[in-house]
Amino acid sequence: MTPTEIAAKLHLLATRHHASDATLLAGRLLLSLIFLHEGVTLATHFDGAAKAMAALGVGLPLFVATIALQLGAGLSVATGLLTRLGAIGLGLFCLATATLFHTNFASQNELLHFEKDLAIAGGMFVLAIAGAGKFSLDRLVAGYLQQRRRDKEMVAALLAAENQMSLGDVRLPV
Repeated sequence: MTPTEIAAKLHLLATRHHASDATLLAGRLLLSLIFLHEGVTLATHFDGAAKAMAALGVGLPLFVATIALQLGAGLSVATGLLTRLGAIGLGLFCLATATLFHTNFASQNELLHFEKDLAIAGGMFVLAIAGAGKFSLDRLVAGYLQQRRRDKEMVAALLAAENQMSLGDVRLPV
């Protein structure tokens, strides 16, 4: 598929649906990519990464928690399942990373990483407020739960009607 064809399909999606939902999906995927990539990289190079983190004062339990957060919350944001929670977790993670590891502002590289972490944190907090949008598992789960609630209410109403209409031992079929 060519870039032009991809752009045409995205445009069709945006016009057929709400452009804001397509934009939220693209934003979620772009924001989650860095965490998923980093989490997979740390997990696949576990021993070396654990040693490097230990040199920075990060113990093994915190290192494992970091991998779990990056993968779990990264998937949460990407799929749109518990998006707000995942976004808040990753936003706080970025703030912590910026303030704990990137404060040597004499280094242009460290300053850039500090600013990048702050920008990603801001994006995550905006996502936490906006929510995942229509193209998300959050929406599918909410729709499923709403339908279950309606089904339970209907069954309760039918049972109540049946009880009101019963004549002695004879009951009307439901």
